[in-house]
Amino acid sequence: MKGFLLDYINENEFKKLERALKKYNMLAFKKLNFDYYPSLRNGKFVGEKVSSDKKENTETYELKLPSDYMFSQVHGDVILKYIVYKDASTVMLDTITPTEILLEGHMAELATYRGVMISKANESKDKFKIDLLYTMQDK
Repeated sequence: MKGFLLDYINENEFKKLERALKKYNMLAFKKLNFDYYPSLRNGKFVGEKVSSDKKENTETYELKLPSDYMFSQVHGDVILKYIVYKDASTVMLDTITPTEILLEGHMAELATYRGVMISKANESKDKFKIDLLYTMQDK
């Protein structure tokens, strides 16, 4: 077998996060599918190596996906977490963060405020962050 196989730790959860990413952050979704997945299949592990386990012969990586500046400031960076099993030639896709907002966006349509999606659970907090960022940019 040539290259690495992409697999999931929790496929249903990961697919929900992927669909929400496609809907709310198309730039990150396109880079993930057309740049990063092919390089992972070819054995080129991108991102920052977080840990490694010599006994299991695994490495854990975090890959920061490109995102809108305001989205990153309000909700956090979009990060793909994955584990490489070198013996089995398998890349296990773990999760995409920020998980909370992406899962909330998967369940129901999210509103936007000044072009940034806001959580229904933390609406006032998200609006405050957005307003604060806009006032800081004006200075």
